[in-house]
Amino acid sequence: MMYNTKAYSATSAASPLASTTIARRDPTEHDVQIEILFCGICHSDLHSVRNEWSEFLPTVYPIVPGHEIVGRVTKVGSAVTKYKPGDLAAVGCLVDSDRTCPRCKAGLENFCPNLTLTFNSPDKHLGGVTYGGYSDSIVVDEHFVLRVPSNLDLAGAAPLLCAGVTTYSPMRHWGITKGKKVGVVGLGGLGHMGVKFAHAFGAHVVVFTTSPKKKEDALRLGADEVVVSRNADEMKKHAGSFDFILDAVSAGHDINAYLNLLGLDGNLTLVGAPAKPLGVSAFGLIMGRRNLSGSNIGGIPETQEMLDFCGAHNITADVEVIPIQKVNEAYERVVKSDVKYRFSIDMASLKSE
Repeated sequence: MMYNTKAYSATSAASPLASTTIARRDPTEHDVQIEILFCGICHSDLHSVRNEWSEFLPTVYPIVPGHEIVGRVTKVGSAVTKYKPGDLAAVGCLVDSDRTCPRCKAGLENFCPNLTLTFNSPDKHLGGVTYGGYSDSIVVDEHFVLRVPSNLDLAGAAPLLCAGVTTYSPMRHWGITKGKKVGVVGLGGLGHMGVKFAHAFGAHVVVFTTSPKKKEDALRLGADEVVVSRNADEMKKHAGSFDFILDAVSAGHDINAYLNLLGLDGNLTLVGAPAKPLGVSAFGLIMGRRNLSGSNIGGIPETQEMLDFCGAHNITADVEVIPIQKVNEAYERVVKSDVKYRFSIDMASLKSE
């Protein structure tokens, strides 16, 4: 059984997003139906719409993007125990996994070999592919639905479901606590969340940016120091001193300049995804037993932990709220990094379509 709901979709890599109607499944016994209130715009939405990741995640059209979803529960299946109509709820990048593999059993569904992404993944219920959050409503298995602390601004909470957990997870994994020295490279959608979390964990936070204009904002977000990365003297001052550096830059850049800033056993984690491989100096790693790693969102338990942490510390993303009708314009601005720091779509605007 199905029902229809309004959405915005693209029909090809060159098409703008436009108003459409899509089918959703009626909730089965384990499902939660959510009216979507806000959906963040992630750069991966844009990559997918334009089929820029065709080598490893080819896009199936039409595509309805969006995986930073916050809304209100409207209906639940007969076996659902965690949610009831009226509850605030959220959905991130995942809507299913096999739940039997060792990764799923460890609460690391994001690394499951058989995961189902929120959009552009095979849809086992309706055929075709899954459709994301640029829509009026969504139906998701309760295991993949998250609770939203009621004190958080919902527009600012939406990006926590991707940008939030993507920066929170590696900091938790590498043990960021009070007294650690943490660097954040790049002050965009991911980087600004990294600064907020590192500050909330009690670390000494240093932001690296190519733009001197971002200094004031970095300090406002919780940075203790700001380094303009093009200034070799400023960079040298920090050599060998960091416990952890979060690299949120998705353009090509010199990774060795940052590896040299790590102390003994320091870690640099990539969360930005440059299209071309980065050249890494072996000596930069060898000389300080340094670690270079990557990280990818988080599992369901950790995503809930992150949302609860945000509730306790009143952390949300800095957002510019837009109506869905301005989504194509927003995409052009994302490409130019012309947003502080994440767009959040007010899905009430879809009702007027």
